[in-house]
Amino acid sequence: MIGVPLRLKTAAALVLLGLLTLLAGIGQKTIWAPSETFTASAPADATAAPLTIFDQKLRTLHGGTVTIDIQGDGNFMLAAGRPDDVEAWVGNAAHNTITGTSEDGKSLQVEHADGEAAVPNPAGSDLWVTTENASGDLEYQWTPPADGDWTLLLASDGTKPAPASISMTFPNDTSTPWAVPLMVLGALLIVGGIVLAVLSTRRPGTGGGADGEGEGGGSAFARRARARKQARTTSRATMAAAGIAAVVMAGSATAATAATSPAPAPTGSAPAQGQDSAPVLLDAQFRRILEQVSSAADAGDAAKDAAKLADRVGGTELEVRTANYKIRSQVGSYEARMPVRSTKLLTTVVTTDREWPRSVLAVTQGDGNVVPQLLTLVQKSPRENYKLMETTPLQPGTTFPSISRGGTGTLEANDKSGLLYSGQEALSGLADRLTSADSAFKDKLVEGESSPYIADTLSYQAEVVKAGENGNFAFTHKVVPDGTVVFRTEDGGALVLGRINFGFEGTPKAAGDKLSIGDDAAALAGGKETTTGMVLSFAESVAVYVPPAGSSDPMKLVAATRGLVGASFK
Repeated sequence: MIGVPLRLKTAAALVLLGLLTLLAGIGQKTIWAPSETFTASAPADATAAPLTIFDQKLRTLHGGTVTIDIQGDGNFMLAAGRPDDVEAWVGNAAHNTITGTSEDGKSLQVEHADGEAAVPNPAGSDLWVTTENASGDLEYQWTPPADGDWTLLLASDGTKPAPASISMTFPNDTSTPWAVPLMVLGALLIVGGIVLAVLSTRRPGTGGGADGEGEGGGSAFARRARARKQARTTSRATMAAAGIAAVVMAGSATAATAATSPAPAPTGSAPAQGQDSAPVLLDAQFRRILEQVSSAADAGDAAKDAAKLADRVGGTELEVRTANYKIRSQVGSYEARMPVRSTKLLTTVVTTDREWPRSVLAVTQGDGNVVPQLLTLVQKSPRENYKLMETTPLQPGTTFPSISRGGTGTLEANDKSGLLYSGQEALSGLADRLTSADSAFKDKLVEGESSPYIADTLSYQAEVVKAGENGNFAFTHKVVPDGTVVFRTEDGGALVLGRINFGFEGTPKAAGDKLSIGDDAAALAGGKETTTGMVLSFAESVAVYVPPAGSSDPMKLVAATRGLVGASFK
């Protein structure tokens, strides 16, 4: 019979094709499986620059954790910061930016920008949330320190080129959508071939025919019927195998399409916090900065040396402490300025306004702080670090206003939006009240036990006038506008911080009359008595709470102190 050999050959072909298909599917999962990672390297001919930026999108370009390998000569650093902070620090400096990978995944794409050939050493900048210091080589796992976007900055010391030998290892797409369908298809082809072979080798039944034909299967009509039946059986088996194969192939095509198509974005998910609404400091940054400020203040206080304060103390606080050291070097009994502590951090206030200058607050009460102390720190520009500008003890019995720990907005000093008074008006009102017992702001500020500073100041001025029989005395309190900072509070009000210059002038009533000053002022003036007149200057650091617009509540003096900064004779 001619049909049987042909069917056996077809069966053998199906089994062979099935084996090859099965092996192809297994191979995709084993010897041909894609690598779990791929590595791209920076081109060797990239233009040298003192700074290299790793674009924020590289961290999530291929999903999963990215590993960065860097090799360089000598010491170098890799810092993580917000993209806008890194951009602001880099400024006009020459730099390279790693923006992505080539299509074949072997090279990093590097863009060069011309600019300043040398910059200050970026190590130690307060803008960096984390910093990795290395010598020779560094392997770094790029993980975000918090929600939002993050950029990396690579540098040596700002004068030398940043390390150029850089490679990044990314997670690779290891999906093999055709592997399982091929293995299933191969198995089905093998089964189909075996079934076809079994059906082909079955012999037709035998029996005596009524027409008297002998052994050989009966009449010609019967033989033809059996042949047609076997053909139909073989055809159905072949068609079944082909149908199953078609279904599997269609399924595998769908799987392949799903594997290569982007997943739909989830609905109702909360967006990640953008850098525009992110606080300018994370808690870890703030604590690190506060520790450095405290250490600098401690060193200066211990040595009575203002030069030791310069890196971390400025503005009013530097002026007051400098005068305090000079006085204490001559007057042993003169009280030291309250120490600056980073321990027992009661609360922090961090702005979400990302322009410079940036101001933040801390309330601490560590060893030596009789009452909690409000610390005002200011970063004037991206390449400068935060400096302690004012230390202001809270008024006894006062409550610090509630301000979001997640960050709050700030206002210009003359901005009255949503407030009973602008920051400028609030400080001017306080200054007028400190100057005059009959001030128009007498009823607009909380006084008494919760704000004793106002009463104490007015009492001091009255006593000086009463005790100075030989002199005429005048007192002034004038706001220094440049240092005013206004933070929004959670109730819609504001906390206003600033400096007031307290001036104290004395003039003899008659020729020959003498005026005397205390030992503290004498240390600055160079003498104790004068017949021409004298001027004493104090720096007053204050914080005032302003209620929201429409409120009937008065303003409240939250914190206040003063320090002698100058004394001279006319």
